[in-house]
Amino acid sequence: MKIHDLAPAPGSTKARRRVGRGIAGKGGKTAGRGTKGLGARDTMRPGFEGGQLPLSQRIPKLKGFKNPFRVEYTVVNLDTLERMEGSEVNPEVLRGVGLVHKKGLVKVLGDGQLTRRLNVSAHAFSASARAAIQAAGGSVQVIPPPFGHGRPPAKGNALMSR
Repeated sequence: MKIHDLAPAPGSTKARRRVGRGIAGKGGKTAGRGTKGLGARDTMRPGFEGGQLPLSQRIPKLKGFKNPFRVEYTVVNLDTLERMEGSEVNPEVLRGVGLVHKKGLVKVLGDGQLTRRLNVSAHAFSASARAAIQAAGGSVQVIPPPFGHGRPPAKGNALMSR
């Protein structure tokens, strides 16, 4: 057996369509290119989509995007908690002092020293803050977010006015 004896199995290959070879067969006359216009002619620039706004113009010009589902926390450090009076700290107490907005979510971070016992309730804690509060003899309670345990509702003008 030689290389010229090799052939594909019968029916496994199909001859390609030869367009533009006269009106007798398929693909005669306009050869599947339609009538007139830039698409019927030889020159068409790369990226042309037949008059539809091209992909290069549809996508944003600048890199990256702004996540509409981002959860933003108001940060409170341990040294701020140390300066406050009382042994109970929660978002309502922080709102009364003016540290947190009306609907702000609170996250406690571990910057500073905590020398007294505090019972802290917040929406999130860093690992160092949790360890410092518990080392001082206090307790940590995580408040569930107001939007449930999924992702928050989308923010942004493009997503709100639909």
